[in-house]
Amino acid sequence: MPTTPAGLFGLHQSNRDFTHKDAWGKNQFNSSFPAALCCYLFKEQLPANYIAMEDDGLKIGTLGIDQVFGISPLNPNLYFAFEAQHSPFQKYVVGHLPRIDLIIQDESTGTCLRGLEVKLTALPDHVTCDLDDAQYGSEIVIRPDTVVYLACSIAAVLDEATKQNLIQSKIDIADWSDAAQVIPQLGKILAAIENLAQTIAPRQTPFLLQPIWKTLGKSPTLAENCLDVFVWSDAGFCWFITQIANAERTSTRITRQSRTAIWLYKMLLDYAVLGKFDHEKIIDELSYNTKNDKAFASSGNITNAYMACANLTKPRITKNAIKNIILGNGQNLLSPERRFDA
Repeated sequence: MPTTPAGLFGLHQSNRDFTHKDAWGKNQFNSSFPAALCCYLFKEQLPANYIAMEDDGLKIGTLGIDQVFGISPLNPNLYFAFEAQHSPFQKYVVGHLPRIDLIIQDESTGTCLRGLEVKLTALPDHVTCDLDDAQYGSEIVIRPDTVVYLACSIAAVLDEATKQNLIQSKIDIADWSDAAQVIPQLGKILAAIENLAQTIAPRQTPFLLQPIWKTLGKSPTLAENCLDVFVWSDAGFCWFITQIANAERTSTRITRQSRTAIWLYKMLLDYAVLGKFDHEKIIDELSYNTKNDKAFASSGNITNAYMACANLTKPRITKNAIKNIILGNGQNLLSPERRFDA
């Protein structure tokens, strides 16, 4: 009887060869396994949990995986391009467009259908591991490049009226690199982003794919119900940033969360005025004496407030299903820190 080669469910065409060990490293697994998990959800006729703008805030609804991808996972032309550029966004930036975790393509035409940031997160994190299950949360760490893609995703749906409104109501700051000039305007910056999130809500699209894998408290042992998928829309993630940023006028420093909001606003303002934005210049010059290694991190006690639902407390995919997602003993190729202790 022929043996099944190592692989991941649904990933029939991609720029990774899962029969080779180097395709199973930590960084690779963190984006490829979530894509396979999405395909498995679709097979099981389960939608993703969709965190999106609705009315005046975030709501958790559902979104089919075919809508997350922009194509059916069963389509023979589906192609997964990992760590690639979402070329439709090149026109919004000056210079080099960063790579994004996952590009969904139509292999027959080469068309980029969706660019997704991917964050495979453990549940609970170290902050919430001693709390009740319903209060468990996952830490999410956001890269500066993620902010660039968020700005591009929003730019792609801005109509002329919204761009003109951004320009007419722009916040005038002589030197954006001077924290003393920016801090008093933070409230206005956050309000402008909130307004944008509400404006584009009817046109919001999937932006960030956040699967969770749940363990038994602090231990690495998987819970019986251990896997699920959450997806943030671009408008929804904008709103999230405004809610975790610090708008206090009496602040003496700019937090990473607030800096992220400033970056996002400046990118979109420059796009509205100039038709492009220079993300490298914005991120480098608007650092406010904080390293640019990451945009920000939010611990589980913060994210729980936005992700709490029955499927966070009891994820829908059980650990027994992992053998149907990781195929051909692919788990033996995993780096130790990514092995599922099932």
